[in-house]
Amino acid sequence: MSFNMNPYNSATNKLSLREKLGQLFMPAAFINDTEEEILELENLIEQQHVGGLCFFHSRASAATNFEGKKKIVYNVQSLTTLKNLIRRYQKAAKYPLLISIDAEWGLAMRIENTPQYPYAITLGAIRDKDDLIFQVGQQIARDCREAGIHWNLAPVVDINNNPNNPVIGYRSFGEDKLNVTKKAIAFIKGMESEGILSCIKHFPGHGDTATDSHLGLPIIKKSKEVLMENELYPFREIIKNGVDSVMVGHLSVPSLDNGEGAPATISKTIIKGLLRQELNFNGVVISDALNMHSVSKMFPTKGELEWRAFDAGNDILCFAENTAEGIETILGNANSLDIEERFKRVWKLKEQAFASHSLTSTDLGETSILNKQLAKESLTLFTGSNDIIKEFKQEGFTCLSLGESPNRIFIERTSKIAVEGSQNKDNILIALYPPKVKPHNDFDLKSEELQQLETLLNTKKVILYVFGNPYVLNLINYKAAKAIVLGYQNFSEFQDIAFAHFMGKQKAKGCLAVSINLKKN
Repeated sequence: MSFNMNPYNSATNKLSLREKLGQLFMPAAFINDTEEEILELENLIEQQHVGGLCFFHSRASAATNFEGKKKIVYNVQSLTTLKNLIRRYQKAAKYPLLISIDAEWGLAMRIENTPQYPYAITLGAIRDKDDLIFQVGQQIARDCREAGIHWNLAPVVDINNNPNNPVIGYRSFGEDKLNVTKKAIAFIKGMESEGILSCIKHFPGHGDTATDSHLGLPIIKKSKEVLMENELYPFREIIKNGVDSVMVGHLSVPSLDNGEGAPATISKTIIKGLLRQELNFNGVVISDALNMHSVSKMFPTKGELEWRAFDAGNDILCFAENTAEGIETILGNANSLDIEERFKRVWKLKEQAFASHSLTSTDLGETSILNKQLAKESLTLFTGSNDIIKEFKQEGFTCLSLGESPNRIFIERTSKIAVEGSQNKDNILIALYPPKVKPHNDFDLKSEELQQLETLLNTKKVILYVFGNPYVLNLINYKAAKAIVLGYQNFSEFQDIAFAHFMGKQKAKGCLAVSINLKKN
């Protein structure tokens, strides 16, 4: 799809004030909507002239606060559906729509049967290979462009220094500000190389929270000095380096807004003061999703939240649920110069997004090659040593798999090795496959599995390979293991490399980018 974007100088004379205001709204679009819901959104696009759409999987996903309440439908045809919907919605629009999505680890974050790359926590374990992180950004960007998406709302630059964080965790490059900053810059440059817009989030830093802002308002009680030194460091340095947009999170940080503690998304002091003036950010500011309960429940009057978010300094109102009422309320309160300033920034971003760029697509073979390289560089020997693993193998061992995974290549191969050797019942090789990457409900591991793991750690000689979120180690007395190897992902490429490591044919080069708390019995 190619569009002819009028340059700002002619667009500003063409669009009415109401149309300009519509350009600042980015309602949600859902891949698995009914025809009735699709028609409703087409109608909204036509009537309110919204500037863009943010795509989500379905109305039953975590991002819409309904996780666990509605069944998420698996749609094999999601990518085709997405492309068709983008075409339909673009056709309904008077002015080209800016299409965005959260593709932090690829389109697979939202869309089935699309290339998936490792989580940020996995990339955080890689040492000094920024070219590989660049390639991840580049390939994700290619996948986005091929689907008709212009703007990837990534990367996350929150420093995850709270192991109990329910919503960031694995989405962060880790707890070290320098590592987070370096990785994020490489990722951004990779996306830029393919003409995809980037977005750093969640300003001023969602890492040190134990509250999910989809559901409640996290409060960060650190001093401004501490935040400037740590949480705000990646934002400050990346802004200096150049980035298209910053997403403001629903976070209460009293030290940054004169003790008021309002959500950052509706705080003038944080957006217009700290972000614009102190950190000199001149690009587009986008709000985090305005449907999130941390803010949406504060404003029962339709249009009030949209006005407050606009007034605080957001250029784009993401996942605005009350577009028509929001436009009316802002028109009644804002001055035209303020609307024009926001419109100019947003329109210039759209010009950038629609600039011609040759389309290079990736295939699953290329994704697999890159994932194998990433697996080699991230594999981490967390505790124990190669000598311990070698001796364990020589003594003979038995295998056990805990959790669930679409494939169990590692345990299948090691089981064959175990059968060929002496069946040593005191040496247990365990492959742990946490079913979920989020920590909620113990990563969906069964309580009896965790109990079995704990018993074996305390009574046998255990070597543990983990194919999932390393924070799962917070649940067990991990120091009782003879050795722990972190594979991070359950992809076949990562299990391949882990197997090669177990066989002594692959070095573990990675370094865990976060701290694990030792479980207190």
